[in-house]
Amino acid sequence: MKRLAAAHEHLDGPLTDEDVLAGNLRDLRRLNRFLGGVSLSRHAIDALVLEQHLPDEPPMRLIDVGTGGADIPLALLEAWGKRGRRLSVTAVDSRPEVLGAASVLHPAIANEADLRLEVADGRQLPFADGAFDVAHASLVLHHLEPGDAALLVREMSRVGRKGVVINDLSRGWLTWLGAWLILHLITRNRFTLDDGPLSVRRAYTIAEARQLVAQAGLRVVHQEVGFAGHRWAIAAVAEDRQPEGEAGVRESGVAASPTRGLPS
Repeated sequence: MKRLAAAHEHLDGPLTDEDVLAGNLRDLRRLNRFLGGVSLSRHAIDALVLEQHLPDEPPMRLIDVGTGGADIPLALLEAWGKRGRRLSVTAVDSRPEVLGAASVLHPAIANEADLRLEVADGRQLPFADGAFDVAHASLVLHHLEPGDAALLVREMSRVGRKGVVINDLSRGWLTWLGAWLILHLITRNRFTLDDGPLSVRRAYTIAEARQLVAQAGLRVVHQEVGFAGHRWAIAAVAEDRQPEGEAGVRESGVAASPTRGLPS
Protein backbone atom coordinates (compact mmCIF):
# COMPACT_ATOMS: atom_id res chain seq x y z
CA MET A 1 0.00 0.00 0.00
CA LYS A 2 1.42 3.38 -1.03
CA ARG A 3 1.35 6.01 1.71
CA LEU A 4 -1.46 8.53 1.25
CA ALA A 5 0.16 11.96 1.43
CA ALA A 6 -1.40 15.39 2.05
CA ALA A 7 -4.60 13.92 3.47
CA HIS A 8 -6.51 15.48 6.37
CA GLU A 9 -8.37 13.83 9.20
CA HIS A 10 -11.16 15.34 11.27
CA LEU A 11 -8.69 15.85 14.12
CA ASP A 12 -6.62 18.03 11.78
CA GLY A 13 -9.55 20.36 11.09
CA PRO A 14 -12.09 22.41 13.07
CA LEU A 15 -13.07 20.81 16.38
CA THR A 16 -16.33 22.58 17.08
CA ASP A 17 -18.45 19.55 18.03
CA GLU A 18 -17.36 18.85 21.60
CA ASP A 19 -19.45 15.70 21.96
CA VAL A 20 -18.04 14.09 18.82
CA LEU A 21 -14.50 15.03 19.82
CA ALA A 22 -14.96 13.56 23.31
CA GLY A 23 -16.42 10.40 21.77
CA ASN A 24 -13.43 10.07 19.47
CA LEU A 25 -10.97 10.42 22.34
CA ARG A 26 -12.98 7.84 24.30
CA ASP A 27 -12.71 5.43 21.36
CA LEU A 28 -8.95 6.00 21.13
CA ARG A 29 -8.60 5.25 24.83
CA ARG A 30 -10.39 1.92 24.38
CA LEU A 31 -8.24 1.01 21.38
CA ASN A 32 -5.01 1.95 23.17
CA ARG A 33 -5.99 -0.13 26.15
CA PHE A 34 -7.37 -3.26 24.52
CA LEU A 35 -5.29 -3.45 21.33
CA GLY A 36 -1.89 -2.98 22.92
CA GLY A 37 -1.07 0.69 22.39
CA VAL A 38 -0.39 1.31 26.08
CA SER A 39 1.75 -1.80 26.54
CA LEU A 40 3.87 -1.00 23.47
CA SER A 41 4.69 2.42 24.88
CA ARG A 42 5.34 1.04 28.35
CA HIS A 43 7.77 -1.60 27.08
CA ALA A 44 9.69 0.92 24.97
CA ILE A 45 9.96 3.44 27.82
CA ASP A 46 11.06 0.70 30.19
CA ALA A 47 13.78 -0.31 27.74
CA LEU A 48 15.26 3.18 27.99
CA VAL A 49 15.01 4.01 31.67
CA LEU A 50 13.44 1.46 34.01
CA GLU A 51 16.59 -0.17 35.34
CA GLN A 52 18.37 3.20 35.66
CA HIS A 53 15.56 4.87 37.60
CA LEU A 54 15.55 3.78 41.24
CA PRO A 55 12.57 4.15 43.57
CA ASP A 56 14.36 6.69 45.80
CA GLU A 57 15.33 8.97 42.91
CA PRO A 58 13.36 12.04 41.75
CA PRO A 59 10.48 11.24 39.38
CA MET A 60 11.38 10.18 35.86
CA ARG A 61 10.36 13.10 33.64
CA LEU A 62 8.34 12.24 30.54
CA ILE A 63 6.90 14.51 27.88
CA ASP A 64 3.98 13.07 25.93
CA VAL A 65 3.75 14.88 22.60
CA GLY A 66 0.34 14.99 20.90
CA THR A 67 -1.29 13.54 23.99
CA GLY A 68 -4.88 13.58 22.73
CA GLY A 69 -7.06 12.33 25.57
CA ALA A 70 -4.02 11.84 27.85
CA ASP A 71 -5.05 8.22 28.39
CA ILE A 72 -1.53 6.84 27.86
CA PRO A 73 0.04 9.22 30.43
CA LEU A 74 -2.61 8.21 32.97
CA ALA A 75 -1.98 4.52 32.27
CA LEU A 76 1.79 4.99 32.57
CA LEU A 77 1.44 6.84 35.88
CA GLU A 78 -0.64 3.98 37.23
CA ALA A 79 1.81 1.32 35.99
CA TRP A 80 4.87 3.08 37.41
CA GLY A 81 3.10 3.64 40.73
CA LYS A 82 2.29 -0.06 41.04
CA ARG A 83 6.00 -0.82 40.66
CA GLY A 84 6.99 1.70 43.30
CA ARG A 85 8.59 4.01 40.72
CA ARG A 86 8.00 7.73 40.39
CA LEU A 87 6.93 9.37 37.14
CA SER A 88 6.14 12.96 36.22
CA VAL A 89 4.40 13.64 32.89
CA THR A 90 3.98 16.82 30.88
CA ALA A 91 1.34 16.08 28.25
CA VAL A 92 1.20 18.51 25.33
CA ASP A 93 -1.07 18.92 22.35
CA SER A 94 -1.19 21.60 19.69
CA ARG A 95 -4.99 21.84 19.94
CA PRO A 96 -6.40 23.43 23.11
CA GLU A 97 -9.80 21.97 22.19
CA VAL A 98 -8.32 18.49 22.54
CA LEU A 99 -6.83 19.22 25.96
CA GLY A 100 -10.16 20.67 27.07
CA ALA A 101 -11.96 17.52 25.97
CA ALA A 102 -9.34 15.38 27.74
CA SER A 103 -9.96 17.20 31.02
CA VAL A 104 -13.71 16.62 30.71
CA LEU A 105 -13.26 12.98 29.72
CA HIS A 106 -10.81 12.27 32.55
CA PRO A 107 -11.77 14.34 35.64
CA ALA A 108 -8.92 12.58 37.48
CA ILE A 109 -6.45 14.76 35.56
CA ALA A 110 -7.32 17.72 37.78
CA ASN A 111 -6.29 15.75 40.88
CA GLU A 112 -3.18 14.11 39.41
CA ALA A 113 -0.24 16.02 40.82
CA ASP A 114 2.26 14.28 38.50
CA LEU A 115 0.43 15.15 35.26
CA ARG A 116 0.09 18.56 33.70
CA LEU A 117 -1.38 19.53 30.34
CA GLU A 118 0.11 22.24 28.14
CA VAL A 119 -0.54 23.55 24.63
CA ALA A 120 2.54 23.03 22.43
CA ASP A 121 3.42 21.94 18.91
CA GLY A 122 5.75 18.94 18.83
CA ARG A 123 7.72 20.45 15.96
CA GLN A 124 8.69 23.46 18.09
CA LEU A 125 8.59 22.49 21.74
CA PRO A 126 8.91 25.40 24.21
CA PHE A 127 11.26 23.52 26.54
CA ALA A 128 15.00 23.60 27.16
CA ASP A 129 17.40 21.00 25.82
CA GLY A 130 17.25 17.88 27.99
CA ALA A 131 14.27 19.18 29.97
CA PHE A 132 12.88 15.63 30.16
CA ASP A 133 14.32 12.15 30.51
CA VAL A 134 12.17 10.63 27.74
CA ALA A 135 10.08 12.16 24.95
CA HIS A 136 7.12 10.00 23.86
CA ALA A 137 4.60 10.30 21.04
CA SER A 138 1.74 7.92 20.25
CA LEU A 139 -0.36 8.12 17.07
CA VAL A 140 1.24 11.42 16.08
CA LEU A 141 3.78 10.54 13.39
CA HIS A 142 1.23 9.51 10.75
CA HIS A 143 -0.34 12.99 10.85
CA LEU A 144 2.90 14.49 9.50
CA GLU A 145 4.59 14.47 6.12
CA PRO A 146 8.21 13.24 6.12
CA GLY A 147 9.82 16.67 6.58
CA ASP A 148 7.66 17.57 9.57
CA ALA A 149 7.93 14.01 10.91
CA ALA A 150 11.73 14.28 10.97
CA LEU A 151 11.43 17.70 12.62
CA LEU A 152 9.21 16.19 15.32
CA VAL A 153 11.74 13.44 16.01
CA ARG A 154 14.61 15.94 16.24
CA GLU A 155 12.67 18.13 18.67
CA MET A 156 11.79 15.12 20.80
CA SER A 157 15.45 14.11 20.86
CA ARG A 158 16.46 17.65 21.83
CA VAL A 159 14.23 17.72 24.93
CA GLY A 160 14.52 14.03 25.86
CA ARG A 161 18.02 13.51 27.27
CA LYS A 162 17.84 9.71 27.50
CA GLY A 163 15.91 9.05 24.30
CA VAL A 164 12.63 9.04 22.44
CA VAL A 165 9.75 6.59 22.08
CA ILE A 166 7.47 6.62 19.05
CA ASN A 167 4.34 4.46 18.86
CA ASP A 168 2.17 4.41 15.76
CA LEU A 169 0.12 2.42 13.26
CA SER A 170 1.59 0.20 10.57
CA ARG A 171 0.41 0.83 7.02
CA GLY A 172 -0.98 -2.12 5.07
CA TRP A 173 -4.13 -3.51 3.49
CA LEU A 174 -4.77 -6.02 6.28
CA THR A 175 -4.36 -3.31 8.90
CA TRP A 176 -6.72 -1.06 6.96
CA LEU A 177 -9.34 -3.81 6.68
CA GLY A 178 -8.98 -4.68 10.35
CA ALA A 179 -9.39 -1.05 11.37
CA TRP A 180 -12.50 -0.65 9.23
CA LEU A 181 -14.13 -3.80 10.63
CA ILE A 182 -13.27 -3.22 14.29
CA LEU A 183 -14.26 0.42 14.28
CA HIS A 184 -17.61 -0.30 12.65
CA LEU A 185 -18.27 -2.88 15.36
CA ILE A 186 -17.42 -0.72 18.37
CA THR A 187 -18.50 2.83 17.54
CA ARG A 188 -20.79 5.13 15.60
CA ASN A 189 -18.56 8.16 16.09
CA ARG A 190 -17.98 9.80 12.72
CA PHE A 191 -14.50 11.06 13.61
CA THR A 192 -13.38 7.56 14.59
CA LEU A 193 -15.01 5.82 11.63
CA ASP A 194 -13.50 8.21 9.08
CA ASP A 195 -10.13 8.90 10.69
CA GLY A 196 -9.26 5.33 11.71
CA PRO A 197 -8.91 3.74 8.26
CA LEU A 198 -7.48 7.00 6.87
CA SER A 199 -4.83 6.98 9.61
CA VAL A 200 -3.70 3.55 8.44
CA ARG A 201 -3.28 4.81 4.88
CA ARG A 202 -1.26 7.81 6.15
CA ALA A 203 0.88 5.71 8.48
CA TYR A 204 4.55 4.86 8.13
CA THR A 205 5.81 1.31 8.15
CA ILE A 206 8.30 0.49 10.86
CA ALA A 207 11.09 0.44 8.24
CA GLU A 208 10.12 3.95 7.11
CA ALA A 209 9.99 5.13 10.71
CA ARG A 210 13.47 3.76 11.34
CA GLN A 211 14.70 5.76 8.33
CA LEU A 212 13.13 8.94 9.75
CA VAL A 213 14.76 8.26 13.10
CA ALA A 214 18.15 7.69 11.45
CA GLN A 215 17.81 10.92 9.47
CA ALA A 216 17.25 12.71 12.77
CA GLY A 217 20.57 11.33 14.07
CA LEU A 218 19.10 8.63 16.30
CA ARG A 219 19.78 4.93 16.72
CA VAL A 220 17.02 2.41 17.49
CA VAL A 221 17.69 0.38 20.65
CA HIS A 222 14.27 -1.24 21.05
CA GLN A 223 11.63 -2.30 18.55
CA GLU A 224 8.36 -4.10 19.10
CA VAL A 225 5.38 -4.91 16.89
CA GLY A 226 1.85 -5.29 18.23
CA PHE A 227 0.30 -8.73 18.53
CA ALA A 228 -1.75 -8.26 15.35
CA GLY A 229 1.02 -6.49 13.43
CA HIS A 230 -1.18 -3.40 13.28
CA ARG A 231 1.04 -1.18 15.37
CA TRP A 232 4.66 -0.74 16.37
CA ALA A 233 6.83 1.11 18.87
CA ILE A 234 10.50 2.01 18.79
CA ALA A 235 12.85 3.52 21.36
CA ALA A 236 15.86 5.42 20.06
CA VAL A 237 18.83 7.35 21.41
CA ALA A 238 21.09 9.94 19.81
CA GLU A 239 23.96 8.39 17.88
CA ASP A 240 26.51 9.99 20.19
CA ARG A 241 24.82 8.59 23.29
CA GLN A 242 25.34 5.16 24.78
CA PRO A 243 22.44 3.45 26.58
CA GLU A 244 23.01 3.59 30.33
CA GLY A 245 22.10 -0.08 30.64
CA GLU A 246 20.11 -2.77 28.91
CA ALA A 247 16.79 -3.17 30.64
CA GLY A 248 15.06 -6.43 29.88
CA VAL A 249 11.28 -6.19 29.78
CA ARG A 250 9.16 -8.92 31.29
CA GLU A 251 5.51 -9.21 30.36
CA SER A 252 3.29 -12.18 31.22
CA GLY A 253 6.36 -14.13 32.25
CA VAL A 254 8.16 -13.67 28.91
CA ALA A 255 11.48 -11.85 28.86
CA ALA A 256 12.19 -9.49 26.00
CA SER A 257 15.41 -7.79 24.94
CA PRO A 258 15.38 -4.00 24.46
CA THR A 259 16.29 -4.71 20.83
CA ARG A 260 13.58 -7.31 20.34
CA GLY A 261 12.70 -7.71 16.70
CA LEU A 262 15.67 -5.78 15.35
CA PRO A 263 17.22 -7.25 12.22
CA SER A 264 20.55 -8.97 12.80
